[in-house]
Amino acid sequence: MSSKKIGFWSVWALGVGGIVGGLFPALGVVIQIADVGAPLAFAIAGIIALITTYAYAKLSVAHPCRGGTVTFLNQAFGSGLFSGTLNLLLWFSYVVMLSFYLQAFGSYGVSLFASTQPIWKHLLISLAILGTTGLNLLTANHIGKSQIWIVSFKLGILILFITMGTSHIDISRLEPVSVSSLQSIFAGAMVIFLSYEGFELIANAAEDLVNPKHTLPRVYYSVIGFVILLYVLIALVTLGAEPIEQILAAKDYALAEAAKPIMGQFGSVLITIAALFSTISASNATLYGSARFSTVIAKSRGFVSGSQINGIDQSSIGLFITSGITLIIANFFDISRISTMGSAGFLLIFAAVNLANARMYRYTKSKQWISILGTGICLVALGMLIWFALQTDPQTVWVLVLMVGVAICIEVIYYLSNKRQLHL
Repeated sequence: MSSKKIGFWSVWALGVGGIVGGLFPALGVVIQIADVGAPLAFAIAGIIALITTYAYAKLSVAHPCRGGTVTFLNQAFGSGLFSGTLNLLLWFSYVVMLSFYLQAFGSYGVSLFASTQPIWKHLLISLAILGTTGLNLLTANHIGKSQIWIVSFKLGILILFITMGTSHIDISRLEPVSVSSLQSIFAGAMVIFLSYEGFELIANAAEDLVNPKHTLPRVYYSVIGFVILLYVLIALVTLGAEPIEQILAAKDYALAEAAKPIMGQFGSVLITIAALFSTISASNATLYGSARFSTVIAKSRGFVSGSQINGIDQSSIGLFITSGITLIIANFFDISRISTMGSAGFLLIFAAVNLANARMYRYTKSKQWISILGTGICLVALGMLIWFALQTDPQTVWVLVLMVGVAICIEVIYYLSNKRQLHL
């Protein structure tokens, strides 16, 4: 293991880079659901993420290791059915998040060629999955080394969009939010909660940080605070610069469409390039982490042993499984359905992480009531999301039930096959 330590800005770039990739697919989805309340929806989702970062900051300082969420859950609840199921659900949610990024990559890529043929979008998605899989097979040494430059590039373009866009805002398009629209705003916030998930990556870099006790809390809070402000401003400029009908007509690449009246055709292409860089880099990082995470789960449960199976490295097996499932979800599920599935998975995981910190509050030197509040808010948000899905797309709820059911079944099979006592 390398002894080289990383500083505040490197981890800050990792966190922001992991989150902002979710902006490009989420913007059109949240405007479709929340209408002019989209900026408020982004703010609500961000506040839930901000409350959860308290638990992550405390747990990361107490357990500065690369295990991240897995370590936190195992430390708080032991290696039983509960934590095992949550670990599998976390992996499923990573796969869904990966599909979310790749859907945006395909949509923005197709927009460059002004093509409406679905086949080209599916081709781009499939090529992106195959490309990132190949990159992960070739080397892991350079993954993330250029992260700070990629983040600087895309943030520079997004800040340019906001700066130029303020003079193009038509106030009449930003109508006051009515009480009757609050339901759709909260629904929109829950559906696109997935777009804030990337801050969890910070926990995995904790042991490589210089002075983690001092640095980690500053990284967590500054990352989420910055991203909330960025999302809200971009949503305001997008809604104020172009009629909502035109935005929804191009909702899969809404930001590129909104850039046309602000920055011209060149600016729209620039936004599209930023989206492609952002989503493919986020996809690569997520695939890298989730593929190895699946191998860790398999090893911990005794499904595989040794370093190779029939000459194939175990990490490669995890990579192939993750890529294969992603290929199916990204190509055959609607982006709104993908967003709902991923958001539900992470809300449940974050509720458990808040509860983990509440259980270990003396050890992590935390204020227990904050994490109890975080647990309650995440569970209420999950309930609202499921209720909304039942009203609009009941099939999504069955997919969520299937995700949880499969995770439980795998854990139960593990216990029964190893003749171990089943315990929570």
